[in-house]
Amino acid sequence: MPDRLKVGHKVLILGIQVRILVWQQMIDINKRVIEVLEQTHLMSLGICDNEEPWVADVIFIHDGDMNLYWMSDPEARHSVAISKKSKVAGSITQSTKKGEFNFGIQFEGNVSKLEGIQFKLLVQHLAKRGYAKPDISQATRLLDGDCWYKIVPTKIYLIDERNFGYDRQTVFITEDSVL
Repeated sequence: MPDRLKVGHKVLILGIQVRILVWQQMIDINKRVIEVLEQTHLMSLGICDNEEPWVADVIFIHDGDMNLYWMSDPEARHSVAISKKSKVAGSITQSTKKGEFNFGIQFEGNVSKLEGIQFKLLVQHLAKRGYAKPDISQATRLLDGDCWYKIVPTKIYLIDERNFGYDRQTVFITEDSVL
């Protein structure tokens, strides 16, 4: 497959519409989404409870299928809302400084609460935060009453201003997509 793609642009020159062909670098959108997931740690999770919107920032991890995981107190506002309505939306953004290109994702998905300690997730979560691997005997104490939640995205949009300007890119999700 070629690494460049010919793209047509229409411009107006002295009132005449002209089609200009430019060469644009082909970008692997899924790879860019994984870059966002690997280079960030905070997700803004949007929920709706009693018809009122709410956003909670949570530290997340991900798997190879772009599923997102976090742990939260089951009595937190977002956790209670999710127990009643599992549809959520959110964003993850790497851009943090003035003048940086916007780089992040927006998503929609369905959440489920996971049962048990989920030790592998705990290890991955702590590693992302820079902590050493715990012993399994420490897991209950480290969770401190929190539960694990999993988002299976139904839609993902990439915001990659450096490569696509302000045109967000759609990631196509299939049942068997594994990155």
